[in-house]
Parts: sequence; structure tokens; C-alpha cells
Amino acid sequence: MEKTVNREKVIIRTSIIGIIGNLILVGFKATVGLIANSISIILDAVNNFSDAFSSIITIIGTKLSNKKPDDQHPYGYGRIEYITSVTIALIILVAAVTSAIESVQKIFNPGETEHSIAGAIVIGGAILVKLCLGMFVKGQGKKVESQSLIASGSDAFFDAIISAGTLVAVIVSLIWGINIEGYLGVVISLFIAKAGIEILKEGLSSLIGTKADVELTDKLKALVKTHKGVLGAYDVILHSYGPNKIIGSVHVEVEDGMSAREIHALTHEVTEDVYHNMGIIITVGIYASNTTDPLCLEMQNKIREIIKDYPDVFQMHGFYKGEDFAMFDLVIKFKADTETIKSEVIKKMEENYPSYKFIISVDSKYTD
Repeated sequence: MEKTVNREKVIIRTSIIGIIGNLILVGFKATVGLIANSISIILDAVNNFSDAFSSIITIIGTKLSNKKPDDQHPYGYGRIEYITSVTIALIILVAAVTSAIESVQKIFNPGETEHSIAGAIVIGGAILVKLCLGMFVKGQGKKVESQSLIASGSDAFFDAIISAGTLVAVIVSLIWGINIEGYLGVVISLFIAKAGIEILKEGLSSLIGTKADVELTDKLKALVKTHKGVLGAYDVILHSYGPNKIIGSVHVEVEDGMSAREIHALTHEVTEDVYHNMGIIITVGIYASNTTDPLCLEMQNKIREIIKDYPDVFQMHGFYKGEDFAMFDLVIKFKADTETIKSEVIKKMEENYPSYKFIISVDSKYTD
């Protein structure tokens, strides 16, 4: 709980700094843009204002996402942070479309611009401010694993590039008297749209559900395998209900001679250990293994030999042999023809061991 509270404070504090910084930039850029009648500078100011508004949404989203679970939402409200990212992306896209329309109008009706060296200095200073702000916000976002802050920090770096383009337009106007405001405004709009689409894709992916980070799953399996009696860890499935809440499951392989009492104690220890060290709520399933049976080991080697001919099969695990049957799991690609692979592997195994019936369960590749 303390970690969640501290995380919330960091996100809100960082967002407030972002709001203040962006509003200061809005004031400077809007003033210079209006005096110079420069559409690119005004659009740059509008973009900074949208960034400030995005930070406000980040604060609201963070507050809502930290609400405690209730009967209707037992997994909590953590995914609101992902909705926040999507909302920010939509705001950025609206700003991009508006900017593009105004820029195209400026191309056909350029008007007179009155740029000055002082204006160029203001824009140059704004570039430095945006770079520093971007480094700070993105760094804090990575520190507390906030998708919204990371997106805002990245957007700030991008704004610095856009402002650099605006500075180029001002310099061109001062030296050669050429007005490229409208054209540059279109380019700026495209860059803003690109940033918005990238943030939108990331937010929607998190809402839909993405593959768990390989470092996280490797760490979890390594931790599980440290427990006495665990021969292997497989089938890790993790569901994210926000940056601070992950619920999932894992299968552990144990000797088939273990009693129900021993298995109960083991699964309890694993569950507690994973939650204490990683903060993940995990359910533990069991694979029984009879590794002392020579025929069992022979069959496993035969299966591994057979599946080498199937590039869509990642792994075989969970093998167990009874008196007249054997069962195991195959991890197969999502787009593969699983039924054909199953039937062919079963046929080949039955040809080698005709007195046995083979049962295959298909697992999907939820992690790396």
C-alpha cells in the first residue's frame, strides 16, 4: 500500500511540474506567435497547452486508478491508467487535425509575418526547457512504471524537435524573407499525429492485454524453482490490472509420489513467496512426474524428436505415463493448425508404442 501511495505522489508531483512548465511555454510562444503572426509558433503553443491538459488528465486518472476494489470491480481500478493514455492520445490527434487544417489555410493565405531575433531566442530557450522537462518526466515515468508519464516525457522530446523546426522557419524568414509557415505547420501536424497514434496503440494494447515481459516471467519461474520439490515451472500466465496489480497462474512439476498434504504445503509456500517478493497474486497448478521410469524418459525423448519436424511447436512439458496411457502438453503457435499437429504427433507416438493411448493438451505461448 505504501508503494502505491508513493507512486501516486510521484506521478501527481511530476504532472504538476509538467503543467507549470508547459503553461509558461504557452504564454511565451503564444505572445511571440501573435506578435509575429506566425502560425507555426502559435501551433507550437497550442501543442504545449494540450500537453498541460494531458498532465491534468494524468492526475485525474491516477487518482481514480488507486480506488480500492469493490464488489463490482474486485480487481481494482488500475486499468484506468491505460484509459488515461488513450484519452491523452485522442487529445493529441484532435490537436494534430486542427493544426493541419489551419496550416493548409495558411499555405493559401500566408499573410505577413514579423519575426524577430528576440522571438528566435525565446523559441531556442523553449527547446531547452522541453528537453529538460522531457528527460525529467520520462525518467520519473520509468521509475514508477507509469505509461502516462512515459508517454508525456516522450511527447516532450518530440515537441523539442517540432520547436526546432519552428526555429528553422523563423531563421529562414529573418535571413531570406521566405514564408514557409504553412508548409512547416503541416509537417508539425504530421509529427503530432504520429506521436498520438503511437501513444494510442500502446494504451489500447494494454487494455486488450499484451504478452508479459520476458524478464518478469523468467524471474518468476526462477523464484518458483528455488522451492524444494519443484522440478520445473511452466505455463506462466499473467494478467495486468494496472501497473501495481498482476494476477496469474503457473504450473509446477513435482514427483508423482508426493502426498496431497505435501503438495498443499508446497503450493502455499510458492504462492506466498511470489507475492512477498514480486507482488504477484499467483495460482499454482500441478504436473505429476515419474522420472524414475526408464520407459517414461524414453517416451519423452521420442516426443522431443518428433516435434523437431514441427516449427510451430515451441515446447513439450507436463509428461505423465500411466499403465496404458501417457499425457503431455504441447506449446503451439496461435496461428498453427493445432488439430493436425495433435493428430499427427499422436499417430507417430502410437506407431512407436501401440499399447499406449496418448493424450495431448495444447498450450498457447502467453510468454517468451
